[in-house]
Amino acid sequence: MAVGMATVFAILILIIYLGKGLITLVNKYVPEEIIVKKRTPVLQAQPVDAAKNMTGSTTAVIVSAISIATGGKGHVTRIEKQ
Repeated sequence: MAVGMATVFAILILIIYLGKGLITLVNKYVPEEIIVKKRTPVLQAQPVDAAKNMTGSTTAVIVSAISIATGGKGHVTRIEKQ
């Protein structure tokens, strides 16, 4: 029984060190793949219908806030006063 347990222990130690050696070898000779993310241009959204008493700067602030909050994916199509 002791010989069997020693054999299993020795094989497990061998597997651990072979795995570490394989990891070191792969990291040394196979470079990591670099993933380049494509940047989509941020389009400035133009409001279609603005409230009558809003100035251009107020509309620009709202449009830029929506653009920043949604990461450029949201667009202002209509501004209504409620």
